[in-house]
Amino acid sequence: MPGSTGNGAVTRSTLRQQIADALRGEVLAGRLQPGQEFTVKEIAEQYGVSATPVREALVDLSAQGLLDSVQHRGFRVHEYSVEDFRGMMEARDLVIEGMFHALITGQRASIPADDPQVTATLAGVRRRGEEAQRAAAAGDLTVLIGYDLRYWRELAALFGNAYLADFLHRLRVQTWVCAVQHLRRLSDLRGELWTGHTALVDALGARDTATARSIIAGYNAHSIALIERLASD
Repeated sequence: MPGSTGNGAVTRSTLRQQIADALRGEVLAGRLQPGQEFTVKEIAEQYGVSATPVREALVDLSAQGLLDSVQHRGFRVHEYSVEDFRGMMEARDLVIEGMFHALITGQRASIPADDPQVTATLAGVRRRGEEAQRAAAAGDLTVLIGYDLRYWRELAALFGNAYLADFLHRLRVQTWVCAVQHLRRLSDLRGELWTGHTALVDALGARDTATARSIIAGYNAHSIALIERLASD
């Protein structure tokens, strides 16, 4: 029956996404290490599901650059280099700069200071930033990553281009996956992580792109220097 087929497809799609989200979380938490291999069967048994949604989820994560398919053996967590990290940071900067340019030239008027809905959204983004800052100051990497990703996704959505927002989110996930393999080696991350979230959202709320650019430049320089230092230790 058409209705039954549709429900089954939705259920499988939802399960596929849930497994992909769970595995992405395992990588970001450092419980799945770079280079670690596993099979579809192992993951299916771990989550108590059939192989089909697991295989689909793993293919999705491979397409996002988080896993590598190993012929006749399964999948492996992708190992990123410091050069990969620099490339991701450059790509992120280009996407954000494009958003700023659209804001300055009036191509995107998505952050009008007098729009109540935008004001409310910015307030929500700022709250995410406050939580991210607290986590960063405490050295709580897992909590930081969760709030940081939500912060940037909601902030990027204000620029009015869903494709750019989605692309930036994927880049940020990849950047975190690359960074955690180094950051997880430190026993104490207090004072090491970037905490400029609220300053950035305040600058954008005021349409002060010069200050926003300066904050982003400082963020990029801090992140690259930190990862390069940890990679060389």
